[in-house]
Amino acid sequence: MTRLAQTAGLNDIQREILSTVRDFVDKEIIPVATQLEHRDEYPTEIVEGLKELGLFGLMIPEEYGGLGESLLTYALCVEEIARGWMSVSGIINTHFIVAYMLKQHGTQEQKDTFLPRMALGEVRGAFSMSEPALGSDVSAISSKGVKDGDEYVLNGQKMWLTNGGTSTLVAVLARSDEGHPEGTAPHKSMTTFLVEKEPGFGEVRPGLTIPGKIDKMGYKGVDTTELIMDDLRIPANRVLSGATGRGFYQMMDGVEVGRVNVAARGCGVAQRAFELGVSYAQQRHTFGKPIAQHQAIQFKLAEMATKVEAAHAMMVNAARKKDSGERNDLEAGMAKYLASEYCKEVVEDAFRIHGGYGFSKEYEIERLYREAPMLLIGEGTAEIQKMIIGRRLLEEYRFQG
Repeated sequence: MTRLAQTAGLNDIQREILSTVRDFVDKEIIPVATQLEHRDEYPTEIVEGLKELGLFGLMIPEEYGGLGESLLTYALCVEEIARGWMSVSGIINTHFIVAYMLKQHGTQEQKDTFLPRMALGEVRGAFSMSEPALGSDVSAISSKGVKDGDEYVLNGQKMWLTNGGTSTLVAVLARSDEGHPEGTAPHKSMTTFLVEKEPGFGEVRPGLTIPGKIDKMGYKGVDTTELIMDDLRIPANRVLSGATGRGFYQMMDGVEVGRVNVAARGCGVAQRAFELGVSYAQQRHTFGKPIAQHQAIQFKLAEMATKVEAAHAMMVNAARKKDSGERNDLEAGMAKYLASEYCKEVVEDAFRIHGGYGFSKEYEIERLYREAPMLLIGEGTAEIQKMIIGRRLLEEYRFQG
């Protein structure tokens, strides 16, 4: 284990899980990640290996075939996986959010139907809030589900689905005016629909089309897609929790834990960037000595390591707060904001240490340099995090005049 980003207070099971995951990352992910990323190839063998390790069911309760571990354990595993290749952690994280939403809000029938197969990785999850025209304004969602007998008919276009092609279960947020009269606040007229589908692209079930992979600057390998619903019919028992109008709160609950995991991804990528930077600085010579012996580089390494340590500590704090059952939107927002910003800065510093070689696709840091920006956007931009943090601070420090 490295000296940086250690976590105090872990039990033997947690340490064993993390050691196993780190060993898998070092042997099975890092050696092939850059090659697969350059080909934009889905990491099938890596995903199968994670299934065998039980990571798809890490937080799913034991009664449904999972390991029943904490959010902290999960976040630390995500940190290790992102250290190897961030795209793989995205595959796991999106699946986890859907499983978490089912565990917290699903009916007993929904839990019994999906969670055992999700724990095995047989059912893969994706969730869908965003649409082409709304960005961070979730209240502007225009996709709609209309009740028709024992079914709902869904229409609309969704955007930025991680696992859009490989998933078989998508949690879709859409408007549902049934039981919510005109004038109801937008966030109270939204419902989460559990949409089952076949993996792949094109029409994956009647009324549901996954057009294809979006070509991205980074975050390759994992499939990011659109989702188009055209009179898509789903049974009424596939409304999450069995009641309409709760979708916004359910999605925000999922996104809250997702922010902890995005913070963990930032920590993992930053750790890897530091490892690459400190290693290269000891190998590269200028003016008769390794560049690591130049004070300017030592200052840079010191700043990078401090940021890695600080981001990790905030991520661990946010995960532990959630595990305690307390509200953690403030801590999750802070962790996500800090970890993603620090990740970008640490990666850029490692890139600078590599000099011209950092611009070459032969060096791993080039991949990290393209991956880090996604963390600035995913699960809410820095501006959204600051809004959440600011509002919560005003609640906590209300002026008593």
